Amino acid sequence: MAKMTEQVKQAWQDREGPAILATVSPEGVPNIIYVTCVGSYGDERLVVADNYFDKTRKNILASGKAGAILFQTKEGKAYQVKGTLEYHTEGEIFDDMKRWNPAKHPGHAAAALLVGSVYCGAEKIC
Repeated sequence: MAKMTEQVKQAWQDREGPAILATVSPEGVPNIIYVTCVGSYGDERLVVADNYFDKTRKNILASGKAGAILFQTKEGKAYQVKGTLEYHTEGEIFDDMKRWNPAKHPGHAAAALLVGSVYCGAEKIC
């Protein structure tokens, strides 16, 4: 597990547009979705609200939980965060997601990516 550096935390705050969440099925089939209801939890997790997941939820619950989030800053720099996914339907991370997730969405659960490594282009940041 890695902690996000100040550079990565600032880039996350300065992101523009939707992020992309990638998961893998137990059979090794990738699934990629756009996500807009996102946040962070501490220095070690990026969180995506499960508002309408289907394949993504199945992959997180059934697979080895590997995942990645890709986002772009307003300056056009792309960051890829790789790690393992956790699925929270209660507890602190779930409660935090419910605070920032828009009330119009169901917020069934919080998918938290536990940061393993971060890249900006080909450069490994942490």
